[in-house]
Amino acid sequence: MKIEQNLSTTNSRQQQLEKISRFMDSSIRLPGGYRIGWDGIIGLIPGIGDVVGMAISSYILVSAIRLGASRSTVVRMIGNIGIETVVGAVPLLGDVFDLIFKANSRNMKILQSQQLDPAVTHRKSLVGLSIVLLIVAFVFLLLAWTTLSLIAGLFSWIF
Repeated sequence: MKIEQNLSTTNSRQQQLEKISRFMDSSIRLPGGYRIGWDGIIGLIPGIGDVVGMAISSYILVSAIRLGASRSTVVRMIGNIGIETVVGAVPLLGDVFDLIFKANSRNMKILQSQQLDPAVTHRKSLVGLSIVLLIVAFVFLLLAWTTLSLIAGLFSWIF
């Protein structure tokens, strides 16, 4: 009886998260069949729009943790929220990105995938995280090299 009640609660929570995700990412049909959500519309409000979108995405994340999402799943979900928030903060380009990227829908797919096949989702999450870390390390090294080159050039010009 207790297990059935927990499954019922889990299913209703997940349905609620799916509704929020659809509302934020695909609740508005545009001519031609493309769908956008309120996340892109809210993001147009300077200053607070991206913060509100991130807060709603964070609610989905916290709920996924309560539903038992693994660490690797949570890290992927955080990555999606971070990408959408950081790029979304860029004027104009970020607003278009918000309409296309749809982090909440991506996160719901990751959560559903983890519930269906945790091992495959864990492996995909680790591969994705490794790729992101390599890209971040490459960008950091490129910035460090560029900075040091500029400083060396400046010193050679001055002296």
